Amino acid sequence: MRAVGIILAGGNSKKMQELTSRRATAAMPIASSYRAIDFTLSNMSNSHIQKVAVLTQYNARSVNEHLNSSKWWDFGRKQGGLYIFTPTITAENGYWYRGTADAIYQNLDFLKRCHEPYVIITSGDAVYKLDYNKVLEYHIAKKADITVVCKDLALGEDATRFGTVRMNESARIEAFEEKPMVAHSQTISAGIYVIRRRQLIDLIEHCAEEERHDFVTDILIRYKNLKKIYGYKINSYWNNITTVDSYYQTNMDFLKPEVRSYFFKELPMVKSKVSDLPPAKYNPGAAVKNSLIGSGSIINGTVENSILFKKVFVGNNCAIRNSIILNDVYLGDNTYIENCIIESRDTIRANTRYMGEDGVKVVVEKNERYAL
Repeated sequence: MRAVGIILAGGNSKKMQELTSRRATAAMPIASSYRAIDFTLSNMSNSHIQKVAVLTQYNARSVNEHLNSSKWWDFGRKQGGLYIFTPTITAENGYWYRGTADAIYQNLDFLKRCHEPYVIITSGDAVYKLDYNKVLEYHIAKKADITVVCKDLALGEDATRFGTVRMNESARIEAFEEKPMVAHSQTISAGIYVIRRRQLIDLIEHCAEEERHDFVTDILIRYKNLKKIYGYKINSYWNNITTVDSYYQTNMDFLKPEVRSYFFKELPMVKSKVSDLPPAKYNPGAAVKNSLIGSGSIINGTVENSILFKKVFVGNNCAIRNSIILNDVYLGDNTYIENCIIESRDTIRANTRYMGEDGVKVVVEKNERYAL
């Protein structure tokens, strides 16, 4: 094994509104059957990275329950494995993770006990496919200190919610701005990094000594003129889900045939935890068009251009259009849902109407059931 993986899955995005009030962003449902972190875990497994640490913090229960067995992603090996780390109070430390660099620092013993020469660091809230070995080969060929995976956004796309980079002709990063007020580049960091393990340990320890806690600000930006930091561009599908709009759009992208084919039919496959649920059932009068329906669902009404997750019940004469219905939702008869995201474990009363007039509307009914 040439690399060990670290997945940063402890952050909380307030831009997700109520959707992350009870779950971590990395645990957000995607494409009717998956969770966001499944894509990163599958990339690790498919790249033959056998030892992976997931650093969780905010609403960690949602991620921990999903990762209760490593077998789903083929990490159940004698060599390697899947490790879940949450903040731990010790005699030396009484803090939660104060940033991405601090999260790695608080689990530095894990890296020190490893023998792999390289580390792949990535977030758990992006949807993409990537062979990390190609990035690693590029990193070695460039003799880089750090390699940052980058992507060019289309003109007009908002780059200000990402870290933007500017590279020279040899792909060395000359400028790096983290979430700038005004973006001067449409090339963004995908939040995926390759670095030599010993160098990462040294940089993280140096950050801790100076009370610096953020990997991007205190390592990438601070050392961009001192270290050889290169960019590796990807042209395939990549999307981050840290806002309601981006989460909605990412799910809706799976209604496009080319996106479905890329993730569901082309190798390598995306792996996830499997639930023992019956197939979706379509009763007489059901009409479904261009939608994904999760297992265990029962459909009586009309569903168009929508994504329904597991165990959704759609009552008689219901109409669901351009919407996302999360797990275990009951929709009473004669309800109308359009341009909405319905939270998990909700009960939508009969004869009600919800519409996102000026964008996507997040619907959370008051109930005592816990959303995961």
